[in-house]
Amino acid sequence: MLSAFFIFTISLIAFFCSVFGIGYIKHFYKKYNIGVLGFFYNLLIGSMILVVTASNGIFFLIAWEIMSISSYFLVVYDRNDKNNIKAGFLYLIMTYIGASFIIFAFLLIYKYTNSFDFAVIKSNMALIPYSVKNIIFIFGIIGFGTKAGIIPFHIWLPAAHPAAPSHVSALMSGVMIKTGIYMLIRITLDILQPIPVWWGMIIIIIGSVSTLFGVLYALTEHDIKKLLAYHSIENIGIILLGLGSAMVFYSLNMASLALLSLTASFFHILNHAVFKSLLFLSAGSAINEVHTKNIEEYGGLIKYMPETAMFFLIGSMAISALPPFNGFFSEWLTFQSLFQGIAQLHSYSQMVFLLAAGSLAFAGGLTLACFVKAFGVIFLARPRSEEVTRAKESNLYMRVGMGALALLSILFGLLSANITIFLEKIGKGFSIFSNTFSSVSVSSHQVLKINNSFSSVSSPVIFIAIIITISLVVWIIKYFVNKNQKITISKTWDCGTALSPRMEITATGFARSIILIFKGILKPSIQHDIEYHDAESRYLPKSRVVTLGVGNIYNYYFYQPINKIINGLSLRVKNIQGGNINIYISYIFIALIISLFLIL
Repeated sequence: MLSAFFIFTISLIAFFCSVFGIGYIKHFYKKYNIGVLGFFYNLLIGSMILVVTASNGIFFLIAWEIMSISSYFLVVYDRNDKNNIKAGFLYLIMTYIGASFIIFAFLLIYKYTNSFDFAVIKSNMALIPYSVKNIIFIFGIIGFGTKAGIIPFHIWLPAAHPAAPSHVSALMSGVMIKTGIYMLIRITLDILQPIPVWWGMIIIIIGSVSTLFGVLYALTEHDIKKLLAYHSIENIGIILLGLGSAMVFYSLNMASLALLSLTASFFHILNHAVFKSLLFLSAGSAINEVHTKNIEEYGGLIKYMPETAMFFLIGSMAISALPPFNGFFSEWLTFQSLFQGIAQLHSYSQMVFLLAAGSLAFAGGLTLACFVKAFGVIFLARPRSEEVTRAKESNLYMRVGMGALALLSILFGLLSANITIFLEKIGKGFSIFSNTFSSVSVSSHQVLKINNSFSSVSSPVIFIAIIITISLVVWIIKYFVNKNQKITISKTWDCGTALSPRMEITATGFARSIILIFKGILKPSIQHDIEYHDAESRYLPKSRVVTLGVGNIYNYYFYQPINKIINGLSLRVKNIQGGNINIYISYIFIALIISLFLIL
């Protein structure tokens, strides 16, 4: 049932992204071969389905490799942009680093079980020593976590997702990175059983860090697709909070709470796939008309693309966890699982759950601020470039793709009670719960309470949501779509000066105050460039430019030291290259002797 759930999620998002893509790829016709895009796009979809249905380690690795290669060619598809080539190269490097750790993990498993078949491995798990299981788990976190985009292995994600065509970005961010989550769930709650408590704690800590730092770096971004990519890191962190809680609860024989947490994780996997794909498609619709990803050059786009604005607004409210949209219910369920951990655990475990709940709450507020910035700067106020004034609404295919996902963002929220009951059944499909819950019994008091809460809130929420949705649609149609209405324009009283785009708050200005609050973490650099009319008018500057830069602390504290060590070792190893063929033959001979000795 876990595989079926992921197949459903992949198929759902792929379908609407493909509908959007029919209208979106038209602007590529004159530059590139569309057949190449179609080939790798469909190969990516097929390989993702193979990944989540593989029952053998070798078959899985082949499907994983196809998925990685096909997505690489999609990232570098727009090859005239050098930044896209760099992004693809970085993605390829990180993909192969992750794949190396996955291969090492499977080889360790094979050494003790003599099989790559998942069912055989699971039945022979007792043959693997505890210390080796821990190594396999760590390798799994690095390998699958790199694909999922957890911090600090996420550096490829903010570069690769903006480089790909927008419907591909939606597919990669919505479902491809979830294949890493699928395998983390598979190896921890299915294959490597039983698991220690500290495994779950590690997952919760990683989830908390990814949640918080993902949204902080999203706030600093003015590239709309990079902003959305960082929010994917944040939401992967939220998913890991549910998964880690499930692992901890199961290790402590709290099966009902484990099922509650796992249901929360499943629900957010589904919800994030929907609203994040919607946001990427909406951003792609805007980029297709304005021809830039820099949101500072937008402004007032709601007047020219009202339907795209409405779809982006729905996605923004969903990712900000505002009711009655779907993001609210899965985050609320995650909160419930964390609160249960705070209430029922003790010592350091309780502290970890407390910090995780604080991280999730903090990220929720920052996410709302980030999308107030994104929607306001892109769609409201006055145009800040000529391209905006020439924009027009996207074609029917693109609007259908966005509209369907927007509708699902509402429906999955309104039908949350029914969906959680279904997702709960997926959790029961794991063998670890088979002895606790029968196929016909109520799963747990806690989960039943959650479902009852959803059910009790559904009726008034449905009514309110319908009223809000209808009002929103009528408002959009009345003020922006109806071309026949008479509009009277007059000057706004503002002390006698003419209104201009320079009076608008910019994305930099909006984010600056929040960034400065976290300057201890983000390490911002601020540069002021002021131009005066003449030397005597120093109090009346002609122009003022503020440049706000934010350093990547994971680069400074993690990747740069590693890079320095590797470069140093490379220079030392270079000394063995003497140019003498006899020396090279002796190296081979020594390596052969050592290998034979290890085998014997």
